[in-house]
Amino acid sequence: MANRQLLLDRSGLVLLYIFLGTLRESGAGQIRYSVLEETYKGFFVGNISKDLGLEPRELAERGVRIVSGGKTQLFALNPRSGSLITADSIDREELCEAVSSCFLNLEILVEDTLKIYGVEVEIMDINDNAPSFREEEVEIKVSEHATPGSRFPLPNARDPDVGMNSLQRYQLNPNNYFSLQVRGTTDGAKNPELVLEGSLDREKEAAHHLLLTALDGGDPIRQGTVSIRVVVLDVNDHIPKFTQSVYRVSVPENLSSGTRVLMVNATDPDEGINGEVVYSFLNMESKASEIFQLDSQSGEVLIQGSLDFEKYRFYEMEIQGQDGGGLSTTAKMLVTVVDVNDNAPEITITSSTNSVLENSPPGTVIALLNVQDQDSGENGQVSCFIPNNMPFKLEKTYGNYYKLITNRALDREQVQSYNITLTATDRGSPPLSTETHISLNVADDNDNPPTFAHSSYSAYIPENNPRGASFFSVTALDRDSKENARVTYSLAEDTLQGAPLSSYISINSDTGILYALRSFDYEQFHELQLWVTAHDSGNPPLSSNVSLSIFVLDQNDNVPEILYPALPTDGSTGVELAPRSAEPGYLVTKVVAVDRDSGQNAWLSYRLLKASEPGLFAVGLHTGEVRTARALLDRDALKQSLVVAVQDHGQPPLSATVTLTVAVAESIPDVLADLGSPESSASPDDSGLTLYLVVAVAAVSCVFLAFVIVLLALRLRRWHTSRLLQASGGGLAGVPASHFVGVDGVRAFLQAYSHEAWLTTDSRGSHVIFPQPNYADTLLSQESCEKSEPLLIAEDSATGLGKCDPTSNQQAPPNTDWRFSQAQRPGTSGSQNGDETGTWPNNQFDTEMLQAMILASASETQGEAADGSSTLGGSAGTMGLSARYGPQFTLQHVPDYRQNVYIPGSNATLTNAAGKRDGKAPAGGNGNKKKSGKKEKK
Repeated sequence: MANRQLLLDRSGLVLLYIFLGTLRESGAGQIRYSVLEETYKGFFVGNISKDLGLEPRELAERGVRIVSGGKTQLFALNPRSGSLITADSIDREELCEAVSSCFLNLEILVEDTLKIYGVEVEIMDINDNAPSFREEEVEIKVSEHATPGSRFPLPNARDPDVGMNSLQRYQLNPNNYFSLQVRGTTDGAKNPELVLEGSLDREKEAAHHLLLTALDGGDPIRQGTVSIRVVVLDVNDHIPKFTQSVYRVSVPENLSSGTRVLMVNATDPDEGINGEVVYSFLNMESKASEIFQLDSQSGEVLIQGSLDFEKYRFYEMEIQGQDGGGLSTTAKMLVTVVDVNDNAPEITITSSTNSVLENSPPGTVIALLNVQDQDSGENGQVSCFIPNNMPFKLEKTYGNYYKLITNRALDREQVQSYNITLTATDRGSPPLSTETHISLNVADDNDNPPTFAHSSYSAYIPENNPRGASFFSVTALDRDSKENARVTYSLAEDTLQGAPLSSYISINSDTGILYALRSFDYEQFHELQLWVTAHDSGNPPLSSNVSLSIFVLDQNDNVPEILYPALPTDGSTGVELAPRSAEPGYLVTKVVAVDRDSGQNAWLSYRLLKASEPGLFAVGLHTGEVRTARALLDRDALKQSLVVAVQDHGQPPLSATVTLTVAVAESIPDVLADLGSPESSASPDDSGLTLYLVVAVAAVSCVFLAFVIVLLALRLRRWHTSRLLQASGGGLAGVPASHFVGVDGVRAFLQAYSHEAWLTTDSRGSHVIFPQPNYADTLLSQESCEKSEPLLIAEDSATGLGKCDPTSNQQAPPNTDWRFSQAQRPGTSGSQNGDETGTWPNNQFDTEMLQAMILASASETQGEAADGSSTLGGSAGTMGLSARYGPQFTLQHVPDYRQNVYIPGSNATLTNAAGKRDGKAPAGGNGNKKKSGKKEKK
């Protein structure tokens, strides 16, 4: 062992400089080194960092590693020194037994650049094996009549070393009968032969013992010996002879055990035992002996193992035929193994990644793989491919290496992961293929902004809402994942009535729920426009906007305000005049009220709450006009007190009252005179008349009570029927069309309530004309579908039935559709008849038009105040009322409620208005001529 180590040290020192000098790069990326076999683990082979142009510390940083396939790694990289070293002891004879030059190929991968460098390492032989013989002793039978010069083959020695370290010569121990000769063959082998130098005499010496020595050319020389026993036989003058000197056969590598390869045959003309030939292998390699079997009697060669073309492609054997007399002859058997496509391609994934960012540019490397097939020829030609429907492709790089790259940008929102199937197929018949799979996840990139479900949103919030209450929510979705899909909400900066929008509305940045920070007032503003922005949490963040319209819904929070009659400021009580000659329906005065609310919350109705003389006066339900219900009698008191209530239609309803004082007289002087004259005593017949009146009133009261009971029963029945219809979802039916007053109607309304007054200094001779208007109360009351919701009325064009559309879970604005029949539209005098019931319009736009027309009409009357023959009497600023109404009701008492004031119009004209007031047709515009004539006679 010490001698061997000394040999290694000396050989290594001598050859090291030679090997380092032969280190070169050959071709593109090819590096060559040399190393002695049997070197210890960690032995320096070559400076790989220098040959790659890298510093030793860069090997680890740049991921330089050996990627060669194989079960055993014989070499390794030293990251400190940057050199290629041996990973284990190397035995050249085990690696390259059949070849003289032993080269090992490996690949070096630079991972950051994905470059491959080929390295070829030559394993240099050392004299570590002595020549050896298969047999320990060889017996040779020689006839005693053998002639000098006869040759007898001797066994060959085997030395796995090469060059000078291999078998060089044979030696035979000195003797008197035999000599040694070595015969060379075409393949360079040396076959020793025993040559008979003299005649043998069996009777003198029956056997000869010789020693054959085989020597190599190493330093020191190694040798092997075999004992040869020469047996002298009796005379046998014929030797066996084979039919062929060389037997050649080609067999496929997939032959099963027990299959016959060929049969050899040798003949011997001798008789008896001298003619019986026995077959055997001569000088057979150990690996061949494991595969082939020879029948000694029949000469049949069989397969007893398995052939493998990838290990051994050719076998050469020598067959000996020996007869019973000891004579023998030899023949060669050459077996060629034919390749069969019995190896499927192998796919080795050298480097790969399991995740790639979406939107990565085409050509991004996913994996580096190596494809090999151990077969040869077309059986070893491999093609590699992937499915065509995937956004990837394979590019061939160095040798059998392929790169898997992307051929287009990936989109995680369409495909989140890929299971890529790599298929390698050879060109054999039939072809063999191998599949392997690579799982690739597509990493998310922030390439999708948040999106809202709608392009705009509408929200409804009732006024007087509690502070901090949530009233709406918006939601935006982001198709990205994780942080790129986390959405936050914010409101765009804006101002409302001089204050920042953030003081009115706030939004939860995580949930998108909107909160009202203030209590809204419908009378301040009706609508609020804002923008909601949704941001994701990506880098950089993406955002989108959506508009949100917030509509404030009106509530009944304003009490009706009475504009006329206004409370006097001088402490006096306003008095309205009613002549005793007034007929039923005579217009005494008009209560004017407004409500700051809108819709049905601003619908006003008037009723007589209290009167000093019941049944004498009546109040229009929607007009507020105070008219005489019957003719005035002499017994009626001079001073009448009326309490009028004004109530809106809100839920709950709000109301206000006003007290009116009506003086029954022809003129103001008559009022003063009647108040100053003593009352006449009652006549004796008044008691009887009073009795009749009491009986009549009692009878009428009983009839009225019965009528009220019947009416209540009918109303209860109708209410019960309507509740059943609502429960069954029938909605509203039979809703009458609403009445509406146009521009002409407003002018007719202003003319209908204008009064003409001519007063003289003589109170008894004053001539007063009160034109009586022809009016029509065209506004009908209408109950709402639900008390808590605005009235929704729709008219079916085919059936005329109104239906109440239930609201969905999303807020929707009140939508009242008004329709007018031809008979309900404003027209000329006498074209239609009015009634005391109707429906107020609930349309803010139409309401503003009414208010604008009223103000325009009032401004027109200012220019006609001085004209006595004007159809609209009264001074400026009285909105067309008579002179006696002017001081109490001027435009300065009317606030600007153009959005929620409803004043019904009249279709009457001044031509027939006077006639209807007096019960006669007007004549010359001077009022009642008959009454005027009577006063002149007096």
